[in-house]
Amino acid sequence: MNKTIRKASRLIPDRLYLSLLYYKHFHKFPNFNSPQTFNEKLQWLKLYDRRPEYTKMVDKYAVKLYIAEVIGEEYVIPTLGVWDRFEDIDFNKLPDRFVLKCTHDSHSVIICKDKAKLDIESARQKLTSSLSRNFFYYGREWPYKNVPPRIIAEKYMEDAKVRELRDYKIYTFNGKAKFCMINTDRGTDTRADYFDESYNWLDFTWGYSHADVKPEKPANYEKMFELAEKLAKGTATLRVDFYEVNAQVYFGELTFFDASGFDKIIPESYDLKFGSWIKLPDKKG
Repeated sequence: MNKTIRKASRLIPDRLYLSLLYYKHFHKFPNFNSPQTFNEKLQWLKLYDRRPEYTKMVDKYAVKLYIAEVIGEEYVIPTLGVWDRFEDIDFNKLPDRFVLKCTHDSHSVIICKDKAKLDIESARQKLTSSLSRNFFYYGREWPYKNVPPRIIAEKYMEDAKVRELRDYKIYTFNGKAKFCMINTDRGTDTRADYFDESYNWLDFTWGYSHADVKPEKPANYEKMFELAEKLAKGTATLRVDFYEVNAQVYFGELTFFDASGFDKIIPESYDLKFGSWIKLPDKKG
C-alpha cells in the first residue's frame, strides 16, 4: 500500500473499512449485528470494546510495569534502553547480543546476536520507517492508536535446550485460558502447533503449517495458563505470549486481535468454536 492510498484509507470510517478488508480476506462481509465466528467477533471488538487501559497493555514498554504489578517483576525481560529516535541509541553501551523493537506496532524486530556484525543502516531504515507509521490504521486495532512510537532494547534471550526462543501463546476467552499455540523455527520457516490445557494436540491450522516434529511440552506449561488467566481478567479475548528460557517463564506481549482477525482458521468449525467462547461486552465505541 503506497503512501497516497494509505493516507486516503484513513478517511474511511472504521466499520466500513473493516467490512471491506474482511471481505477481501474471506469473500464475505462480517455480521456486526450478530457476529458468530472468532474472526467476526474480533472485528466487533475493534469497534465497540475500547477501554483506555488497552493502550498500556499493547505498549511494549508501558506493559512491563503492568506485568510486574499483576504477576511479578521476575517475569519481565530486562530493558536495556528506550528511545524516541534511532539516532539516540548509543550502541557502545549495548551488550554484544540484544533485541531492538518498536513499542507501538508488530513485527518491527531486530535480533542482534553479534553487535560487530549488525547492519546498523539497515536497522535504522527498518525502525525509523516503523516509527513513522501508526499501526492502528491497517487493521483498525484501536488499542494501538495512541501508543507513543519509541524504540526499546531488551536483553537477548535463548533457551539452552532448544537453541531458540520459542513462543508459547496462550489464548484466553473471557478470562479463561483455553489453548496454546507453540511457534517453532521462528524467523526461518515458522511453524505453529496448538494444544489444549492438558497438552492434547489440536488438529487445525491458522496461518502457519504444523511442525514436522511436534514440540515437547514446556516445563512451565501449566504455570503459563495460570499467569495468562491473571493477565486476561476482565477481557473478552486476549492472547498472552510467554517464553521459557532455561526453565524460567518470561512474558512476551499481549495481543487483542490475533492476525487482526484476518487469518483463516481451517477447518472453519474451529473459527465458530472459538467465537462461541467469546461473550461480547456492552458496546463502548
